[in-house]
Amino acid sequence: MASSGNAVAATETSPPGSNRKWALRWAYFFLCIFAGFALLPPLYMLITALKTSTEISAATNPWWVYEPTFANFIELLTSPLFLTFFKNSVIVSVLTVLITMLISIPAAFALSRMKFWGSGVLATGIFLTYLIPETLLFIPLFKMFATLRDWTGIELINRWYVLLLLYPTLTVPFCTWIMIGYFASIPKELDEAALIDGASWTQMLTKIFMPVAMPGIIAATIFAFTVAWAQFLYPLAFTTSQDQLVLSVGIATTLIKADVFNWGQIMAGALLGAAPPLIIYAFLMDYYIAGLTAGATKG
Repeated sequence: MASSGNAVAATETSPPGSNRKWALRWAYFFLCIFAGFALLPPLYMLITALKTSTEISAATNPWWVYEPTFANFIELLTSPLFLTFFKNSVIVSVLTVLITMLISIPAAFALSRMKFWGSGVLATGIFLTYLIPETLLFIPLFKMFATLRDWTGIELINRWYVLLLLYPTLTVPFCTWIMIGYFASIPKELDEAALIDGASWTQMLTKIFMPVAMPGIIAATIFAFTVAWAQFLYPLAFTTSQDQLVLSVGIATTLIKADVFNWGQIMAGALLGAAPPLIIYAFLMDYYIAGLTAGATKG
């Protein structure tokens, strides 16, 4: 009994720092496992992109490059077709972000601060529309555009700018929901003070709410760009000509011919296509986290 009592006393008097060290060690252990699991596919893509077609098809170690080459990257970066895909993706993604922000920010401001009958139900309905998968929508949308062509003669199918009408259906609902949360967290005293000073609703939005809710705007911008850049189904269904394709579809349709897969260039193109979102995350994530931390310590 005395020995068990001493053990309990020793446990109770053990320094809390040792427990914290063990917790950190286990956290880093599982973090390293997760990081290794997440980085394994990009590493394999890079290894494959540095191989020649002969080495890829040879029965050698797939995780080692015996004769590294940058030919796959050079061929893509000097290909006018690949540069066209890249240009279309940049234009569509940037314009989608602009359209999304122009719609989401005023909509979120109105639903969160300008209370009116049914605003709560409308806000929930906007978010629920985001939950509808695009696999259920692309056929009705295709029929709508075909009917529009028959009635008016306006051809939208197989035009890259048709994506500017499609992508906001995916980005606007979720971005609006994000902004509603940020706008709703701003103290109501700011509204009252601005109204007393004679500010209009537009001035309140641009001079008060947007600067305070910048972390939410950055998060919504990152989300909209990522969705627009990585979208595959809509451009596959609505664009067919090579000069109208975006990068995600262009790589899959031009580098895969029948049963012949040019794996070296496919992996190189996938890595090049993943570079812009990674760069954006690298530059904006610090501002995003800093904004969240600053907002959490206010009031």
